[in-house]
Amino acid sequence: MSASTAPDIGAISEYLLSLQDRICAALEDVDQEARFITDAWERPEGGGGRSRVLAGGTVLEQAGVNFSHVRGDRLPPSASAHRPELAGRRFQALGVSLVIHPRNPYAPTSHANVRCFIAERDDAEPVWWFGGGFDLTPYYGFDEDCVHWHRTAQAACAPFGDDVYPRYKAWCDEYFFLRHRNEPRGVGGLFYDDLNSGDAERDFAFMRSVGDGYLDAYLPILQRRKDTPYGEHERDFQLYRRGRYVEFNLVYDRGTLFGLQSGGRTESILMSLPPEVRWRYAWTPEPGSAEARLYERYLHPRDWLTETP
Repeated sequence: MSASTAPDIGAISEYLLSLQDRICAALEDVDQEARFITDAWERPEGGGGRSRVLAGGTVLEQAGVNFSHVRGDRLPPSASAHRPELAGRRFQALGVSLVIHPRNPYAPTSHANVRCFIAERDDAEPVWWFGGGFDLTPYYGFDEDCVHWHRTAQAACAPFGDDVYPRYKAWCDEYFFLRHRNEPRGVGGLFYDDLNSGDAERDFAFMRSVGDGYLDAYLPILQRRKDTPYGEHERDFQLYRRGRYVEFNLVYDRGTLFGLQSGGRTESILMSLPPEVRWRYAWTPEPGSAEARLYERYLHPRDWLTETP
């Protein structure tokens, strides 16, 4: 790929399938007992995907790692309304999206996504961009986990410029924010969208760096927390906080909304939702408790690179 060409969809698809394989193998190795089931599917309008779901593990209560490559003759009106240049174009969207819900309340939920979109018309230059990132949602916060997560995110961005991590970290803090609750979903990470520098090779390399960085960021945290003793009190708080995750995904998440509006496969789109969740009316944590500390220290944008783990 050169600066004047659109992304190489074949190369991107090959990378994404390999990424899905590597992430699933690593998570199975951590859990030791449960295994991913593979559900290959086709989309009547064009394209398809490979959904992989692990459920009922000793470490992972549920994990979904989805590859999709969908095509269509035209975008839904809701998409082209915001991007008029997309009207009347055929499109392709491909990516890997994952959400990991551990069983232990001390082990955080994590999400990652890397994707590419291209819209074409015979009489015009293609419109394309990359997007993605990864973010962490703890139920009980630990400084060393947050510092490690953000240092790994910074390392993934470093080859592409000193300004990249601060910009995409701030974008993540802004994006994963529940406005109706006035609180962030977690401790952030990276988020970027509409990335088209004019150099498709460079932008694809950045997508690979983010995708490859996910396991480096998450596995040490999962290994550190998965065997922490806990009781029903911690489990109850975990299920309550999972409700925030559901609210964000169904109200704000662009990928979820685009997938549903474009006729995507519902099972694959909603695999990010946790298997168990609770809501409670007007609940607040006990002052001075570990649950209160989550709100006081961790549910605020923070420069974790300057913290000492």
